Amino acid sequence: MIYNSIVETIGNTPMVRLNRMSKGIPGTILVKVEYFNPGNSTKDRMAIKMIEDAEKAGVLKPGGTIIEGTSGNTGMGLALAAVAKGYHCIFTMADKQSQEKINILKAVGAEVVVCPTNVEPDDPRSYYSVARKLNKEIPNSYYPNQYDNPSNAAAHYETTGPEIWKQTGGRITHYAATVGTGGSMCGTARYLKEQNPKLVTVGIDTYGSVFKKYKETGIFDRNEIYPYLTEGFGEDILPKNVDFDVIDQFIKVTDKDGAIAARRLSREEGLFVGWSSGSAIHGALEYARVNLKKDDLMVVLLPDHGTRYLNKVYNDNWMKDHGFLEERTFASARDIISRRKDKNGLFTVDRNALIGEAIRIMNQQGVDQVPVVDKEEFVGSIASANLLEKIISDPKATESKVGDLMDKPMQFVAQGTTLDVLSSMLNKSNRALLVRDDQDRVHIITQHDILKAMMN
Repeated sequence: MIYNSIVETIGNTPMVRLNRMSKGIPGTILVKVEYFNPGNSTKDRMAIKMIEDAEKAGVLKPGGTIIEGTSGNTGMGLALAAVAKGYHCIFTMADKQSQEKINILKAVGAEVVVCPTNVEPDDPRSYYSVARKLNKEIPNSYYPNQYDNPSNAAAHYETTGPEIWKQTGGRITHYAATVGTGGSMCGTARYLKEQNPKLVTVGIDTYGSVFKKYKETGIFDRNEIYPYLTEGFGEDILPKNVDFDVIDQFIKVTDKDGAIAARRLSREEGLFVGWSSGSAIHGALEYARVNLKKDDLMVVLLPDHGTRYLNKVYNDNWMKDHGFLEERTFASARDIISRRKDKNGLFTVDRNALIGEAIRIMNQQGVDQVPVVDKEEFVGSIASANLLEKIISDPKATESKVGDLMDKPMQFVAQGTTLDVLSSMLNKSNRALLVRDDQDRVHIITQHDILKAMMN
């Protein structure tokens, strides 16, 4: 068969049975291998759908510029469509994304603007904000906004869902996928649940993302947000394409577990996949070991290809440096808190307490910085150095409420965050970090803790 352009080859990706990695698990586990799309990822599906729907609506005109914030794969799909249809592309990306992704986008003619990762979504420097700004400034440009664009989920409702249903002969009982923008999970899940309302869907989330807690409690908890290394899924926002009604439950996967599972898929199943694919498999297998029955059939969507991660997941030195292989170069936040003799956790002060009372607590406990709480939420912090400056300039400050003089909240980090990353995050404006352990207790990590760990 001859195709008129590369975009016509999108979809109809193969389904492959897991053999070694699923040993001992009841039922059947199949994977939908999305790197067979021309851009090597599942994002090709929604990229072409967003562009074609924009053309039909008249918002994307001939010779226009496509501007999008992407972790890389959506950009690749949009870039291929742009080449086929004669558009220019500008993509904004967070600086945690792999260099391979940046190089690939440039190779297909796109312009790439790299933005800082560790900023709020509404910060003017974030890759979301920069994309919106460029869209306003550049004439005849189109900002697809994959997070909120209904064409994203529609693409998977129209293609991925029907393909899976047909390939399994309607026998599928469980569907698992990572959740980022929400399209591949929710569009596919909505179609499959329409065919079989009893079908169970499992969303894979990452530590540092808000999805799991929001699904379980309805609370958007900013304390759940902290930097993580895994690329392509998990969010610090709630995209409109994430329909929590079609996701039955979430499982969180660590950076390390996802990376190791990706390498196992390559070595044990011959599937050279990306980091998020490893996370999808790890989470799905964790669920399946407990919940799958003999006659069940689970399909796991593998989003992208391993070539995006040659200098990370498939680089032994990088894996060792981040504590993901046994030969560890760096200790982690988990090591710091596990070695402490005092396991009682963290001293905090209420935002409505007086500054004088807070100083007494700090003196009694021998600490020079304390998180500020409002009920169970971490809302700020106080440090003795900053308080001293304020009290010298205004002696009556000791009668003020903590909430009136507190600094910004301390940043949460994952337990697996390594010393090199921890040390880079501590500076004059961010003097301590917080980490939540497996029992949901919160601990503080200071510069002294990191220095002590480096000496061990």
